[in-house]
Amino acid sequence: MNMNDIIIKKRQGGKLTKDEIDYVVSGYVAGDIPDYQVSALLMAIFFMHMDEEETSQLTEAMRYSGDTIDLSGISGIKVDKHSTGGVGDKTTLVVTPIAAACGVPIAKMSGRGLGFTGGTVDKMESIPGFRTSLEPKEFMDQVNDIGISVIGQTAHITPADKKLYALRDVTGTVDNFSLIASSIMSKKLAAGSDKILLDVKCGDGAFMENIDDAETLGGIMCDIGNRAGKTTVAAITDMSQPLGKAVGNSLEVIEAIETLKGNGPEDITELSKRLGGIMLYLGGRAKSAEDGYVIAEHAIAGGAALEKLKSFIERQGGDSNVVEDYSLFPQPTVELNLIAEESGYIEAIKAKSIGLASQHTGAGRATKDDEIDLSAGIYLHKKVADHVSKGDVLATFYGRDKAKVKAARDEAAKAFIITAEKVKKPILIKEILGL
Repeated sequence: MNMNDIIIKKRQGGKLTKDEIDYVVSGYVAGDIPDYQVSALLMAIFFMHMDEEETSQLTEAMRYSGDTIDLSGISGIKVDKHSTGGVGDKTTLVVTPIAAACGVPIAKMSGRGLGFTGGTVDKMESIPGFRTSLEPKEFMDQVNDIGISVIGQTAHITPADKKLYALRDVTGTVDNFSLIASSIMSKKLAAGSDKILLDVKCGDGAFMENIDDAETLGGIMCDIGNRAGKTTVAAITDMSQPLGKAVGNSLEVIEAIETLKGNGPEDITELSKRLGGIMLYLGGRAKSAEDGYVIAEHAIAGGAALEKLKSFIERQGGDSNVVEDYSLFPQPTVELNLIAEESGYIEAIKAKSIGLASQHTGAGRATKDDEIDLSAGIYLHKKVADHVSKGDVLATFYGRDKAKVKAARDEAAKAFIITAEKVKKPILIKEILGL
């Protein structure tokens, strides 16, 4: 097989075979095929696209390019949840304890944040003592014992994705549906769960900025999962403004705890119950997603989900006293407010601008090796459609570097758009694919 022939075939719009895709992926991971040839193929794919079968075969080749997780030792139907990324998205910290409290085993790997989107692992590590790295047996035993474990992604899962993504990032080939879908789904399939729920974000603070693109990506990923024998559902959800009110690391964990206490913002509470309901249905613990919603609601109201979170924190070495004492989290030394300069209604809060401002407080990374400030971030006192009066506090900015926090506050001022006319709240869940 010849790499040059494969490049030319795809450049001319041809369909790659499974053997050709396997040859490229295995050869690139082994170091036998150079970057410049794979870059040329990626560009050909970018312009000529892949069909559903090619995309599925690329995903499978990436899935088996390294270790895969065998969860057969865990009883029950394992359901994984993945978000395509956003600002203030702490749903994993709310939804997984709900699902586990209701009998769905959660054996999940999550990632760190990069750029303006946060990472679940960073958020969990703001809990004193919490460990995100467990030995495989410890991970499996914990899920069998208490029904939940969430750890960081291992270095040996889908090495092809790591190499290909790094190359796409520097060759202008990131923005392609097949390449995005195969990157996400190869990791999800390698992680070993039986069924998959995808939260595909849509809006200013998401990779998919419009609903048509979000639906296309969600549909492709559902097709990949179902072809692999994993029932896959995609919820298309709003990211035109930050989710909830907290953006950061410890700030988001605190908001997740408040949500499990029944005190969370309306949007994160509603989304968590809806996603939790779908997970309960997929896991065989509810007759329908609607029935699952009611069960999830009861898990919050009755305290079972909060107790599950405490058990989860304790089992992974964390101090569960944080659930009642928020002073145990890393504390900021700088606190600055953004004040409304006019009265009216919040027409928009640009999620990407808030995400970037949060990153600049110290809460996020520009590169994967950057240190982050777990105390830093932003708390929004107002959301879209809220009325504000001149002089009201729109948001509070936290951190440990006054210059950074002040710059972030000034930068975020442009994210708030105020109008004289009343505004409707954005639709939170736009569509659900695969149910």
